[in-house]
Amino acid sequence: MDRQNCTEPGLRTPVYVVDENALRRNLEILAGVQQRTGCRILLAQKAFSMFRVYPLIGQYLAGATASGLFEAQLAYEEMPGKENHVFSPAFTPEEMARIVRICDHISFNSIAQLEAHRPAWQAAGVSVGLRVNPEHSTQEGHAIYDPCAPGSRLGIRRQDLPDTLPQGVEGLHFHTLCEQDAAPLVETFAAFEKSFGSYLPGLKWLNLGGGHHITRPGYDIAALEDLIRSIREKYDLAVYLEPGEAIALQAGTLITTVLDVVQAADMPVLILDTSAACHMPDVLEMPYRPPLYGAGLPGEKPCTCRLGSRTCLAGDVIGEYSFDVCPKVGDRLVFGDMAIYSMVKNNTFNGMPLPDIALRHPDGSCEVVRHFDYQDFKMRLS
Repeated sequence: MDRQNCTEPGLRTPVYVVDENALRRNLEILAGVQQRTGCRILLAQKAFSMFRVYPLIGQYLAGATASGLFEAQLAYEEMPGKENHVFSPAFTPEEMARIVRICDHISFNSIAQLEAHRPAWQAAGVSVGLRVNPEHSTQEGHAIYDPCAPGSRLGIRRQDLPDTLPQGVEGLHFHTLCEQDAAPLVETFAAFEKSFGSYLPGLKWLNLGGGHHITRPGYDIAALEDLIRSIREKYDLAVYLEPGEAIALQAGTLITTVLDVVQAADMPVLILDTSAACHMPDVLEMPYRPPLYGAGLPGEKPCTCRLGSRTCLAGDVIGEYSFDVCPKVGDRLVFGDMAIYSMVKNNTFNGMPLPDIALRHPDGSCEVVRHFDYQDFKMRLS
């Protein structure tokens, strides 16, 4: 990504900049998978909900999937005419009354929820499915994102299902991956098929969930496509994938300005106008170290600094990075891969302003598509 264009002085910081060309490259890869296998790929909005680019996404993908009513409403409004799927561990009657009017696929987390809302979905003619738990964990180090962890509330275990699925169920849905390659999916499907394969003949669709890093360099697309084709040939049903990160992977940056430099006991600390806790929460939740253009690991370059926020949270630290020359007040830094799980998770703790959202067009120009101010902070309070 061209760092110079991203740091153009016309943009005030902090600001998320989403690159339209990078998005299109990812979408072309995903569209190729669809074309070669006949599967249908959906945008998982929980990772990326920049609806300004939904028309672009809709040119390539089958539609979107939601984690509740509000995301479903967003897809219905901003990606009209495309498939609109939804899953939630539970729905209220009021939500379901609206969902059945705007969604064409609903995955339920329990038979109790399926039956509680049967009058609504049955009258609307919506295609419904059940989320199941293959009880096959493939992740290490990120238990918070493991739906197959012991005691999980997500998905029905085989022992809790009857031998025959409830009337009207047309599909099954499992979601077990997090930022993973095709091999864990192949393993998971084998475990799923062993437990739930007897249900597949006669169903209309199977949703393989998200967490597929399909657009990451080195991802084994051939293995993914072989699996999809084998499922479709064996069971004659539609196969859905619903990645979120893959759509916007490496397609965005977060630009920040150094407001102050203070000296801690061990190294200089840069005080930035952005925040891990407020603007990139996964840095603390995963945790992970976001890439920073032009910087290295601690000790790799002459000057090592700790990057922190101006919130009062002592642990609001992005990480330690090294530089050729120590940054000074007024310098701009650019974090990479900031389109995903950033805008959708940010908050205004401490009254921190939300970053602007900008779109970089193919000609290199940056358009600020949303600016947030005091009213955006106040409207969330009472």
